[in-house]
Amino acid sequence: MLLVSGGDDSGPRTPPALPGLPPPFLGTAVSGDGGLTAALDAYGDVVDLRGGPAGAALIDNPSDRQAAGTVPEDTGIVPRVDGRAMWEADAVTQRYLPGTNVVRTVARFGAARVAMTVAAAGDALAVTIRTRGGGADREATPSLGVNVASGVRCARERRAAQLDLFCGPGRVVPPVPAAAARDDGGSRSRRQVRPGAPTVSQEAAGLIAGARDEARRWVGRSHPLGVGAPAWAQAMYERSLLTVHALTSRATGAVAAGARDGWAYVWPRDAATAALALEASGHHGEARRVTRFLTGLDLAAAARFTESGAPVPGRAAQGDALGWVTAAARATRVPAPQGPFPWRDRADYQESTPGTYLGNALAAAGSGVDGPKTGHIDRFSAHQRRAAAESRRIAHEFGTPAGLVRRAGDPNSGLDSAAGWAVRPFRLAPLYPAAERTLLQLLKQGTPYGITPGEGWTGGPDPWTAPTAWSAWALAALSRTDGRGPRTNLPAVREGGVPSRRSPSSRSLRHASISHASLRHAALELLADLRRAATPAGDLPERVGVHTGIPTSTTPLLWSSAFTVLALRELWP
Repeated sequence: MLLVSGGDDSGPRTPPALPGLPPPFLGTAVSGDGGLTAALDAYGDVVDLRGGPAGAALIDNPSDRQAAGTVPEDTGIVPRVDGRAMWEADAVTQRYLPGTNVVRTVARFGAARVAMTVAAAGDALAVTIRTRGGGADREATPSLGVNVASGVRCARERRAAQLDLFCGPGRVVPPVPAAAARDDGGSRSRRQVRPGAPTVSQEAAGLIAGARDEARRWVGRSHPLGVGAPAWAQAMYERSLLTVHALTSRATGAVAAGARDGWAYVWPRDAATAALALEASGHHGEARRVTRFLTGLDLAAAARFTESGAPVPGRAAQGDALGWVTAAARATRVPAPQGPFPWRDRADYQESTPGTYLGNALAAAGSGVDGPKTGHIDRFSAHQRRAAAESRRIAHEFGTPAGLVRRAGDPNSGLDSAAGWAVRPFRLAPLYPAAERTLLQLLKQGTPYGITPGEGWTGGPDPWTAPTAWSAWALAALSRTDGRGPRTNLPAVREGGVPSRRSPSSRSLRHASISHASLRHAALELLADLRRAATPAGDLPERVGVHTGIPTSTTPLLWSSAFTVLALRELWP
């Protein structure tokens, strides 16, 4: 904290949050279509901006300042009404326009109401503010503070009770009527409108409408969930797909883990999961583009990569990278990477010190390329024989009566939710019973908002949405197979009434002996946890407060959204 604040009591302080909301300048929504990407906080401030999902930051908002609570009030693009910021309002709500990545934030200041709409599309950003009401004799007056990189050009136009902003990196901004022009620090336009030329307000309105229509067309091209999927599942599926869409570069196929400083990089396992979700939902071309980007990386060079494919210094390669990229390559029919990739003595998905970890072992066991088949058609392939041998080794090194633990040869390291990867995506059938025991035990220990990564987790009690989502995917898959073929004669499951905000006392499955026939129920319960952890707009945070459900980290998280797509498709194929 001293590092980022300078140790000076007079330094900047993040403004206090409204009750029930996360602090200002922590992103809670993302807007974009694979080009310019914007993150907004719960108050409508644009708090992160990049030329591509994993591109360089165009707003200075370091994650260490966010953690330390020392973010200045003029960070990014900040709307105000009569000089008051949105975090000073009486109430604030935030939603996406249905079926889009266009974000609408509405705040109430006494009798005044302000609605802010933000959309990023292509290489441009549009912000519109509309106010209604105010004092007895006047409308409330909107304003915008704009503090972005010098390479971003913006213009704004003001009219009665409204303000519009249009921005783009290196872009020639539209003209502003002379009466509405404002001096915004030399990076904006004061050109007189030519006859017939669009103004800032017209350009902003056009971009928002175009972003709305394009997103709905994209969602419309997705495979729908199967017959019987309830409305809540459809909404969750759509929102999760749109998050994947926003964080996937349409130029390169690079997939960012999140629209936030420190997260706006490509992690191979996160991006590979996005490729699996895109493929499963019918976006084959995009899934292949993501996979080709991954297969072109030097996976041994680092844990993270930029949008250009350059390794990011500071974190060594993690032991699951090749396995995840191979899983994506198989699903999308792209040639898989070859060559040895040592997984022992490397960090795992928990990004801890190097070791021999379960998740890395499962990814390595599932990364062999299927060899040529000989003899009878029903004999195992070379890959199947290797996977069976690797499964036996994993059971020996990581197995306990309760399930699979995180560190090899250390029963006290605790059950690890990565056991679910043995089921999906790596399909190591001999490990299905151990994975099932592991996940059901962790489910019993869960919270109303999901589970932590495992029993040995030292990062506090707050639940994480990615392990919750991948466990739901694995349990949904287990409900359809016993390792040899599809399950039959499963009891009917009442799914349409799964509540979004149940009380913890209603979690009957947490304390019951769950039979194989109830695995679908367990998967549905984890999805209900995710719905409670989601923001009101439907985004999935990396983690939430165990007692409050308020986001405490990057929101939305790409990995969680991609796993949610896969879990829903497994439940309603």
